[in-house]
Amino acid sequence: MTVSKAIYPYITTNVGILGGVPIIEETRISVRAIAGYYQMGMTVDEILATLTHLRPSQVLSALAYYFDHQQEIDRDLANASDVEFWKSQVLIHPKASST
Repeated sequence: MTVSKAIYPYITTNVGILGGVPIIEETRISVRAIAGYYQMGMTVDEILATLTHLRPSQVLSALAYYFDHQQEIDRDLANASDVEFWKSQVLIHPKASST
């Protein structure tokens, strides 16, 4: 799978990182992870409060990639995990719960 930098400037793939799934460049955060948080109802601000090392443009690029490949990523999420697993993995930053 080739990722176009013109469309998704912060998304890349590398077979040596997470098996080559699309990730946010220079991180080990997968687009699938961002999609999972979004499906749980988290806003971009809540995702950023939880993953404080990310910038808004990175999360928005991951969401753009997700929406353009939603069927494939949703299938991966359904096969790989469930909502309760995602909820157990997220530590909500105190600032996120005050919004």
